[in-house]
This record gives sequence, C-alpha cells and structure tokens, in this order.
Amino acid sequence: MPEYGYFLSCEQYGPAELIEQARMAEQAGFQALWISDHYHPWNGEQGQSPFVWSVIGALSDAVSLPIETAVTCPTVRIHPAVVAQAAATSAVMTDGRFRLGVGTGEALNEHIFGDAWPAAHVRLEMLEEAILIIRRLLTGEEVNHHGTHYTVENARLYTVPDEPVPIDISGFGPSATKLAARVGDGYITMMPDASMVEQYRKGGGGGKLVSGGTKVCYDTDRDAAVRTVHRLWANEQLPGELGQVLPSPKHFEQAQTLVTEDMVRDNRVCGDDVDEHVAELKQFADAGFDRVYVNQIGPDLRGFFDLYRTKVLPQLPQSA
Repeated sequence: MPEYGYFLSCEQYGPAELIEQARMAEQAGFQALWISDHYHPWNGEQGQSPFVWSVIGALSDAVSLPIETAVTCPTVRIHPAVVAQAAATSAVMTDGRFRLGVGTGEALNEHIFGDAWPAAHVRLEMLEEAILIIRRLLTGEEVNHHGTHYTVENARLYTVPDEPVPIDISGFGPSATKLAARVGDGYITMMPDASMVEQYRKGGGGGKLVSGGTKVCYDTDRDAAVRTVHRLWANEQLPGELGQVLPSPKHFEQAQTLVTEDMVRDNRVCGDDVDEHVAELKQFADAGFDRVYVNQIGPDLRGFFDLYRTKVLPQLPQSA
C-alpha cells in the first residue's frame, strides 16, 4: 500500500514558491517530498532553476516530511565527493529524513563545462563508481580512491548523520534497473510499469523502496489546463533519448514544436475530474510502487491541494 508524496519542480518555481508548496503539501496530507535537481529548466517558459541543496536546507526547517532528490546526477557537474557532503548535511538537517536519489543525468544540466557527454553505458559506470565513493564518505572515515573515472585523496566528512543516507537509483531501461537492483537502496522510475518493478525486485531489489512520479494539471477549465501543459511541459512528450542528449533549453524548445496539444491531452491528466486524478496515481499502486509523487503544473495550487486533500487522497489505497 503506497504512500503519496508531492513533487517539487525546481524547473518551474523559485525557492520561496517551492517552500510554500511544501507547506501546502504537508497540510493537504501528502506524506513525503521529491525535489528535482537541475542546472537549467527544460525550456525558457518554465523559467527557474534554484540550487537544490539550498532549497533542501530551507525545507528542513519548513516541514517535517521526508525529502528526496529526484534525481541528482553525481558524476559530471558535481564531483561525487561534494554530493556526499551535501547529502550528509541534508540528512543531519532533516534528522535522518533525507534520501539521495541519483541517476545518470542529462546533457541539459551536466555538460555546462564543455566536457563531452559520455555514452549511456559509460554514464552507468560513472554512476556506480560515484555511489561507491559517496557511501564510503558517508561513514565519516578518510577516503582515498583512485578509480576509472574519479580520484579522491584524503577526503573526510566530519558532519555525518547517525545512519547511512539511503541512495535510490533512477532507471528507465533494463541496464539502469539492473544497476539499481544490484547496488541501490531503492529504485526510482517515472512510468507505472509493473514489469520494470518486477525486474528490479527479482534482480536483487527485493522489498526495497520503489518510487515513481507523475505530473498533472488541475484546472476547472480542461482546455486551459491542456494549453498550460503544452506551454510548460511539452518536452515530456518527446520520444526516446532526446531528454538525455539535447544540450540546452533552446534545443528542447525547437524539438517540442513537434508536440501538439492533442498529444498532451491524450497523455497527461488535465482538469478537475477526480476520477482521472485518482486513476493516474492508482496505476502506480497497481504496479507495485511503495511511494507515488505528483506534481501540479498549473497555477491553481490552492485548488489542486484542496482537491487532493478532500477528494483524491482519501480514495487512494495507501499505507497507514
């Protein structure tokens, strides 16, 4: 029986707005928070991208909910030794309520120093080595590491949590899911795909946490909601690996001209139909997820949280 959380979008909202949304989410009955980790938004219409670790610091004081990055790429833009320090401090500030979600990242955020964007299999190798470094540093012991992709010398974290920070791995294909099952403390995927959950659990994930998320657009005017999603998040309808390889917001803006409003209407919950919102989240419950996160795209946040507090969350199967 899942828990339900709220997904904070750093691509679309500034720090103060994110903190207020987190408060509203807790008051509405959501049980956890996800927060995205981006250097750029996907497109200029989204228009934001605050530094996630600063926002997490503020969240630790504003709410009492568990918090997880969804997801951090600890391989290119930020060295894993620095991510380890950020994760350790976040865990201390939240009294152990922090999980580190990691993935292989996107060129959109990670190529900003001009480095070549590695192939997918290389990014997976880098991620596995990065997780090894982060876990060793989180023990508080001095770490020296000379690996294939990273070097760490005489590094020690002095501010560490009492318990290790759980590290969940994002996976959208068989290779990443296999890695998550082998070395992760949990699994993150954005599609309510029971076969991927089964692969993760049978591959070594067992009873570990499986989390997923979705975006909706609450609005009393369905057509207005479709237009809002098309303007802000048409990039989600782009196929294949474009999301991982396009290097800048302007490239996503060019590509998403291929996305129509009808494509959005067919693939995203828009409007105020309670049954549609319930069905969207219930797909994840039916597929075996332990936590399900939802993000409100549209501007009517009060209407969204009121709907979920009074009509959506009470209809969903959930843990006590």
